[in-house]
Amino acid sequence: MIEVLKPGPLSTLQDLGRVGHQRFGVIASGVMDEWAHRTANLLVGNADDEASLEITLMGPVLRFHADALIALAGADLSPMLDEQPLPMATPVLVRAGARLAFGRRRFGCRVCLAVRGGFPVPPVMGSRSTYLRAGFGGFEGRALRAGDRLPLGPDAGGAAFGGLRRALAAGEAPMALPPDFEAPVHPALAGGALRVIAGQQWPRFTAQARESLVSASFTVNRNSDRMGYRLEGPALALSSPLEMISEAVTFGTVQVPPDGQPIVLMADRQTTGGYPKIATVASVDLPLMAQKLPGDSVSFTRIELDAARALDAAREAQFAQLRIRIASLMEN
Repeated sequence: MIEVLKPGPLSTLQDLGRVGHQRFGVIASGVMDEWAHRTANLLVGNADDEASLEITLMGPVLRFHADALIALAGADLSPMLDEQPLPMATPVLVRAGARLAFGRRRFGCRVCLAVRGGFPVPPVMGSRSTYLRAGFGGFEGRALRAGDRLPLGPDAGGAAFGGLRRALAAGEAPMALPPDFEAPVHPALAGGALRVIAGQQWPRFTAQARESLVSASFTVNRNSDRMGYRLEGPALALSSPLEMISEAVTFGTVQVPPDGQPIVLMADRQTTGGYPKIATVASVDLPLMAQKLPGDSVSFTRIELDAARALDAAREAQFAQLRIRIASLMEN
């Protein structure tokens, strides 16, 4: 069990989303940063669709009431375990009684905490993701509160990770780490423009609007959240008025409302939208968007669909290599 001593501004259980129900008006939801979620789960030997705890900004304070194999991936919020620095993107065996807290933000704004075996909360429509506006999924359909007690699975202590179990038993430190572990690096740390594919209404925008999208810099508006990131920059105008019926949208759809200021739809997006779609952010770059804060700058560069598919395949190959590394760690 994990006890919530302080909840932080927003900590919710999320997985890869509530797939297959959008035709009924049920949003997909799920994690904002898929790279962080999948990486954290893979590091503890989970399937990548297990629920993780998505932590925003300052982070909660948590007490572990049992040994637990954990990993943190995504934003670096200076995690500390019993006042000792906790490494990012590394499998860590935590001793029962240890206290996890967060400090100064070094990078990003969202970090995922995975625990071996996941969080066994009841799934809703096949997902453990929290949808706050509707109040279902996750832990009682809401963000964590002080005093909550998160259940852990039967293998939370990482029995399969014999080397870490032996290391923890041999000392009194609050955690055990694999020696010389090379932690995977979040793709946002490399910087650069977000890659986009031309959207369905791309030809309906002026040449100037299309050029501005891929040459100008935009700023994340303070009215941005898990539903969508509103951007401020040069107005993106249509070449002529356009009447549209609502169409399906997806994670990364870039819609342009009448004021010309684009909106990037995120995890809690609506199921359909009636604004013109100038572009879609490539799936490999959505984690970069998810780590942006209000006031941060965003720029875009256009790629073709085949290039986006190749980038996705390369990412999957990296995840496959990480699975192999963790399987090897489990054998020692």
